[in-house]
Amino acid sequence: QVQLVESGGGLVQSGGSLRLSCAASGPIFSNSHVGWFRQAPGKEREFVAGVSWSGTFPEYGVSLKGRVTMSLDNAKNIVYLQLNSLKLEDTAVYYCAADRYGIFSRRSSDWNYWGQGTQVTVSS
Repeated sequence: QVQLVESGGGLVQSGGSLRLSCAASGPIFSNSHVGWFRQAPGKEREFVAGVSWSGTFPEYGVSLKGRVTMSLDNAKNIVYLQLNSLKLEDTAVYYCAADRYGIFSRRSSDWNYWGQGTQVTVSS
């Protein structure tokens, strides 16, 4: 069982930046993936970024592309999500996710493990 714990969320002004972290533990395989999703109130969970634990080039979702960078610290099993130029519409709960079978997907239903989420609130 993979366990994921997010941190780093908070309140930030429009145009600001945040770095989210996700600490992973448990059976992690290099061909499996780790990703970030977000969910705003009343909306579906949305793909933000994903990468394999072996470090293949990350994939990014449309909404934050150009304003987000995902990186890995394989030695510590920590995943980072750098959010820049934040907008009001980026307000959401951000979740870390991991897959079990090594199949990359942008659909949240295809991911097997989830963290508890961390709230990001962007104010004007």
